[in-house]
Amino acid sequence: MRKVLVTVLLTTLMIQCKKENNYLLAKEQVGKITSTTEVYELKSIFEKDSLVSHLGEGDFADSSYDEYLVYTKDGGHIFTIIPKEQQDSTSTIESIQVFGKKYKTIKGLGLSSTFKDISGNYTVDKVESTFNNAVLFVDELNATITITKKELGVNDFGTQKISLAQIPDLAKIKALTFWFD
Repeated sequence: MRKVLVTVLLTTLMIQCKKENNYLLAKEQVGKITSTTEVYELKSIFEKDSLVSHLGEGDFADSSYDEYLVYTKDGGHIFTIIPKEQQDSTSTIESIQVFGKKYKTIKGLGLSSTFKDISGNYTVDKVESTFNNAVLFVDELNATITITKKELGVNDFGTQKISLAQIPDLAKIKALTFWFD
């Protein structure tokens, strides 16, 4: 009886860990996608979801790029995936912008997080300013996190330097992108 109970507990734990990994954000991993995932595998990875391909073609092939958008069956945007090589089904992934709120790092960082969650768990290695946003670089995750200047209380439309000290703890994340080397 004891052996059966231990087996059941271990099986349950393994299933739970696998389920959690399906929504894990980490360096070189976004859910079921890793640094070795090739474009042609996306269709089988997201067979229960909707995969939309926007491929650079014709006159625009040189100036545009391929992107793969993943939606839930009910229309919720989960990811935008950009391959390293365009028009190549064996290409690996360059970046994934995360839209699914279920996806989180082991330390709980996800789209619903605030700057306090970022700074309390990770080192922000660099901050760059664009016209509308502050982009935080977190090397530990190989990710960029975008926070709008509106969240910072900055109404100026410009690229003035933003420091970490200027970012309020409650500033919300606008975008979360993971990069694959």
